[in-house]
Amino acid sequence: MSQFHESLPSVALVIGGGGAAGNAWAIGIIAGLAEAGLDLTESAGLVIGTSSGATAAAQVRSGRPAAELLASVLSPPSRPAGQNREQPPSLPMATVFERMRAIGAAATSAAELRRAMGAFGLESDSVLGTAAGQQRRAMVAARLPRPEWPDRPMIVVAVNAHTGELAAFDRDSGVDLVDAVTASTALPGMAPTHRVNGNHYINGGVRSAENADLASGYANVVVLSPFGERSQTPAERGADPTGQFEGLRRPPEWGVDLASEVEALRAQGSRVEVITPDADSQSAMGTNQMDPATRIPAARAGFAQGKREAPRVTFR
Repeated sequence: MSQFHESLPSVALVIGGGGAAGNAWAIGIIAGLAEAGLDLTESAGLVIGTSSGATAAAQVRSGRPAAELLASVLSPPSRPAGQNREQPPSLPMATVFERMRAIGAAATSAAELRRAMGAFGLESDSVLGTAAGQQRRAMVAARLPRPEWPDRPMIVVAVNAHTGELAAFDRDSGVDLVDAVTASTALPGMAPTHRVNGNHYINGGVRSAENADLASGYANVVVLSPFGERSQTPAERGADPTGQFEGLRRPPEWGVDLASEVEALRAQGSRVEVITPDADSQSAMGTNQMDPATRIPAARAGFAQGKREAPRVTFR
């Protein structure tokens, strides 16, 4: 449309959160699209990453070919025996998700939900201990293909734990990439809040699993949403939630769900394509998307799905 100047980058890639399975699925989708002739590692003028999508965004912007990114996921990690015992401490998953459900049920607005989740994160810090934050930062650093921000535009989304406000980190924010990604992946209870320049931050998925609204101004927006249908409310899905993050689901009237973000982008003139896990990908990702064992099957399913999805992802 005429509102988009020809000199502007035309494509924004949005990678939503979704745990270990969601990260691997997104890389699989990107590799599958590239195999079919649509290489978003090259064509995306902006990449936006939230939670596990922040790690995927850093991978996409690393300069490595899509096929190589997929190969790294499909290769079993070489870890010393017993390394799992060195993982940063966290509260029991059942406890975390029960607390998240209670917070979600009590919240009357998106802002209230974010502040309450921030308070939960800060409260959990005293239980997890100060060493946990250092361990997590080191773990995130080891997962990044390169420590520096890429030259090409990328946004990593987190939430201020004190105020609930959006934090959109980029190369000009004065924050190291590893700190931005550590903040974006800091799920309250599962990880300590991450301190950056005197402020504490939590997972960007507390605001939105995708934060697709940050792609405003781009003619074409491709959204990879690992939660997909799973991010709907139980009433919308017609069944009890089987996933883990139902406490972060937001009523449509709050206007901060993916459907609302997509509607707003389209109203501004953007062409938006949303890719969510199909039946095969959902089966591969399983019900525990935090389980690292889901990575290889999720990546394979994403790769196959990406090749199938390519014909409908067209740009103007």
